[in-house]
Amino acid sequence: MVYHKFFHSLDRKQYIGIDIGGTKTAVMLIDIDGNISDRMQFSTLTGKGGWQKSIKVMKEQVARLTKQAKVESIGVSCGGPLNSRKGIILSPPNLPGWDQVPITDIFSEAFGIPTYLENDANAGALAEWLYGAGKGYNNVIFLTFGTGLGAGLILNGKLYNGTNDYGGEAGHIRLAPEGPIGYHKRGSFEGFCSGTGLAQMMSVELMFLAEEEGRKAVSERYKVPGDVTGKDVVEWAKKGDPLALQVVEKSGRYLGMGLSILIDILNPEVIVIGSMGVRLGNLLFDPAREVINKEALPGAAAVCKIVPAKLGEKIGDYAALCVAIEGARRG
Repeated sequence: MVYHKFFHSLDRKQYIGIDIGGTKTAVMLIDIDGNISDRMQFSTLTGKGGWQKSIKVMKEQVARLTKQAKVESIGVSCGGPLNSRKGIILSPPNLPGWDQVPITDIFSEAFGIPTYLENDANAGALAEWLYGAGKGYNNVIFLTFGTGLGAGLILNGKLYNGTNDYGGEAGHIRLAPEGPIGYHKRGSFEGFCSGTGLAQMMSVELMFLAEEEGRKAVSERYKVPGDVTGKDVVEWAKKGDPLALQVVEKSGRYLGMGLSILIDILNPEVIVIGSMGVRLGNLLFDPAREVINKEALPGAAAVCKIVPAKLGEKIGDYAALCVAIEGARRG
């Protein structure tokens, strides 16, 4: 495979990875094997003047790291929307004030180093493909299943972006006319299959329970419905709480519906599911697989594995590295 021949021909070259998140940003010096020799993290600044201040810190760190090693390229992983071809961050909802930020030009002009940008779901797909659960496959779907439902596609051994960076936005698919809201759409794939969606569904169940047992009794056993988080639902389900297990099973069934669509259209070898998929495992996957066996084309379903992501908390670091590698590959 062309990509992997290129990948293995690189002899421990050094890269700078920048992982920009809604709450924190990490800047690291990392080699082709994923070995991090230097890493600095700081709180991402948003609002008026926030991106300029954040980039000032990033530039200081990049200047420091370039004194330590010859850097081949810089990779920036950031939540979308963005224009990866032009290297512009386009007003991500988790980064208020980051409007039309020409981030690749900023770094390539300041340091003379090729700089590349990719959305975090696509970067995560590259990371799991090259270093994690998707390693060794040519057709991989990666779903974040975190706060939201981001997706990245590796098709025929290449990252698929689509015409203008909207390829793989599976979270926007509507799975039901009504249901939890995700991606600004009620009943969407993201609505049913995200941490936010789990919290919404659990809150609805708790409101029904409060009508039967009283609000005080429910809040003492659980939480006030509006305060429930996806993390709460995961913890309750893993402890065997029947109501939380019911919500997780519902999410799993809708996960199966969404995955059946992707399996039928894209015929992947493996679907890698992060965050909640890692934490809930078969509590989520068993009902999903049951639906897939009924809904997806048997031939396509038979060759597709559904697995949890492997990189865990390191995925942001690996993702930023992979953006740098992918950018260098494309040239």
